[in-house]
Amino acid sequence: MPRRNTLARRLGTVGGWTLLSRVFGFLRDLLMARYLGAAAAADAFFIAFKLPNFFRRLFAEGAFSAGFIPLYAERLGTRAEEDGRARADRFAGRVLSWFLPILLLFLILMEAAMVPVMLGLTGGFADNPEKFALTVTLGRLTFPYLVTISLVSLWAGMLNGLDRYAAAAFVPVILNIFMIAALLGLGETEEDKARALAVAVSLSGLGQFLWLFVAGRRAGIRLQLSWPRLDPEIRRLGAIVAPAAVGAGVMQINLLVDIFLAARFLPEGSVSWMFYADRLNQLPVGVIGVGLGTVLLPTISRLLAGGRIHEAMAEQNRALVLGLGLTLPAAAALAVVGTPIIRGLFERAAFTGADSLATGAALGAYAIGLPAYVLAKVMLPGFHARQDTVTPVRIALVGMGVNLALNLLLIGPLAHVGLALGTAGAAWVSVAAMMAVLYRRGHFRMLAGTLSRLVRLMAATLLMTGLLYGLKDVLMPYFVTDGPVRIAALAALILAGMTSYGLAALGLKALSLKDVKKLGGSR
Repeated sequence: MPRRNTLARRLGTVGGWTLLSRVFGFLRDLLMARYLGAAAAADAFFIAFKLPNFFRRLFAEGAFSAGFIPLYAERLGTRAEEDGRARADRFAGRVLSWFLPILLLFLILMEAAMVPVMLGLTGGFADNPEKFALTVTLGRLTFPYLVTISLVSLWAGMLNGLDRYAAAAFVPVILNIFMIAALLGLGETEEDKARALAVAVSLSGLGQFLWLFVAGRRAGIRLQLSWPRLDPEIRRLGAIVAPAAVGAGVMQINLLVDIFLAARFLPEGSVSWMFYADRLNQLPVGVIGVGLGTVLLPTISRLLAGGRIHEAMAEQNRALVLGLGLTLPAAAALAVVGTPIIRGLFERAAFTGADSLATGAALGAYAIGLPAYVLAKVMLPGFHARQDTVTPVRIALVGMGVNLALNLLLIGPLAHVGLALGTAGAAWVSVAAMMAVLYRRGHFRMLAGTLSRLVRLMAATLLMTGLLYGLKDVLMPYFVTDGPVRIAALAALILAGMTSYGLAALGLKALSLKDVKKLGGSR
C-alpha cells in the first residue's frame, strides 16, 4: 500500500531533487554558453534537442501520466494489498507491451525522415546549408533519447503511484551529468561540442532508465511483456491518453511555432537567446510547478476515489498559496533584474554582452507568464484526477490560437521578445480558462483565507520589487566586466530580494512555515 506522506513532504522530496537537477542544469547551461555561445552550432543543437523533448511530452510525461497514474493507482486500491499490487503490475506490463514497439517503430520512421522534418521545422536555413546539415545530424543523434525517456516516464509513474518520488525526481540530474561530462571532456570546436552533447543526450536516456529500473525492482515492481492485446483496460487507457496527447501536442506546438518563426524570420542567435532565457525562467516552474503537479495528481486521485471531495479541494488551495507564494517573487525578480542575472551567469567567452542584453529582454517577457505556468500545474490535476483529459485539450487549443495571434502581432516590432510575450500571454489565457471551468463545475473554490493570503503575497512581492528596482541601478556598473566583483553584485541582488520578500511575507503574515506544514495533512 502507498506510504502515508504529507503533500509538503512529497513536494519537498520532488522539489529538492528537482532543485539539485536545476543546479546541475545551470552548470550545464553555463558551460554551453561558454563553449557554444549563441551562434550556429548552439542554434542547431537547441533545435535538435527540442525534437525528442517535444515527443517526450507528447507521448510520455504529460499525456501518458495523465492516463496511466490514475488507472495504476485505482488498481493499487484493490481490496487486498497483494492483489492490488499484482493487478497494477499486470496492467503496467500490458501497457509496456504496447508502448515499447510503438516507440521503436516511431524512432525508425523519424530517423529516416529527419531531413524533411527539420526542413519543415527550420525552413532549411537557406542562407546557411552547413547549419542545416548539422541540425539534421544532431537530430538523428538525439532522437533515440525519446525511447528510453518514455520508458522512464512509465517507471516513474509506477513509483509515484507507490508514493516513492525520490528516484524519479533524481532522473534529470543524470541527464545533466552526462551533458556536463561531454562539454568538459569532448570536442574542440563548437560543432564538435554540439555533436558530443547530442550523443550524451541519448546515452543519458539509457542511464536514466537503468536507474529507475533498479529502483523499481527494489520497490517490488515486476513487469512481464506479452503479445499486445487490445483488452478493455488498454482501450480505457487509450481513451484517456488520446485527448491528453492532443492537448500536450497543442502546447508543444506552441514551442515549435516559436522555433520556426525564430529560425525562419529572425537573426542568427535568436533561438539560443530564447533557449537560455527560458531555461532560467523554467527554474521556478521545475522546482515548484512540476513538483506540485507531480504530487497533486496521485494525491487528489486517491482523495476523490475515497469520496473526500472537500479534502481534495483543500489540497489544491494549499498548493495554490504555496505555489504563488514562491513564484510571484521569482517572476518579479526575473522581470526586473533579468539582464544583470544573465550577465552574472552567462556572459563570458563565446557569450557576449549583446547576447546578454537580448537574452535578458526575452527573460523579462517570459517571466510575465511564470505564475500562470505554475497555476496550470496546480489546476490540471483537477481535471486529470477525474479522468477528464478532453477539457484541457479544448483549453489548449484556445491557448494555441492566442499564442499564434500574439506571435504574429508582436514578432515584427519586438522580434524574439515578441515571441516570448506571446507565450506568456497564452499561458495566462489558458490558466484563466482552467480555473473558470473548474469553478463552474464546482470542482474548485477558494476556501476561507486563500484570497486574503494571495493579496498579502502580492503586497510582499511589490515591496521586494521596489527594492530590487532601485538596487539594480546602483549595482549595474559592477556587472560590466567578468570576475569576482560581478559575482558579488549578483549575490547581493539575490540576497536582497530573498531577504526583503521573506521579511515582508512574514510581517504581513502572507506565508509561514506552519502553513507549509499543513499541506497534505489530510489522510
